[in-house]
Amino acid sequence: MAPPDTRTQILDAAEHLFGERGYRGTSVRAITDRAGANLAAVGYHFGSKAELLAAVARRVIEPLNAAQCAGLDRLLARTPEPAVSDLVEAFAGPLFDGMPAGDAGGAQTSRLIVTILSDPAEEVRGWTGPAEDTVRERYVTAFARALPGLSPAELRFRMRGILAVTAVDRVEVHQRPVPACSPPAAGGEAARHWAITFLTAAMSAPPTGN
Repeated sequence: MAPPDTRTQILDAAEHLFGERGYRGTSVRAITDRAGANLAAVGYHFGSKAELLAAVARRVIEPLNAAQCAGLDRLLARTPEPAVSDLVEAFAGPLFDGMPAGDAGGAQTSRLIVTILSDPAEEVRGWTGPAEDTVRERYVTAFARALPGLSPAELRFRMRGILAVTAVDRVEVHQRPVPACSPPAAGGEAARHWAITFLTAAMSAPPTGN
């Protein structure tokens, strides 16, 4: 197998460091040192550190978005008004599939997603594009039909909660090994089932009064 090219090496290094240190805590020099590349390589391949973050985020998120879209397509092929539980499964399920317990790549993905959700740096807010917006809006529309009593603002807040709960759970799984006395499913299918049950209840809760 041929070694990864310089661009891929930089992406790999940046994904690891952004997830570990955040955007502002990661220097371009640290990325290129880890990648074994020269300092000018980031500018040559990506243009800037912010554009590198965008490329890293899209590399991680695009497969998850594709799986979310495919899941929603399957639901809508069966019924124009899927149940809340089915929508939560289609939206959150790919996050569990993409961040399996015991997998180093899954651990790195979960840390990066938490960084994207929580990092205060302005550059972290600007990585999304039309593809990500399309996925989000499709789910907003589907959830709005299933939960007509929610305001658009509260609905979007609850959807952000799905992402946050799932990503934080995956980080916890990767950072704390399951004790030997615990069944293996505690970090896998059982956790997925617990999360989807919990998130379905959260999404279905009555609207919050003013």
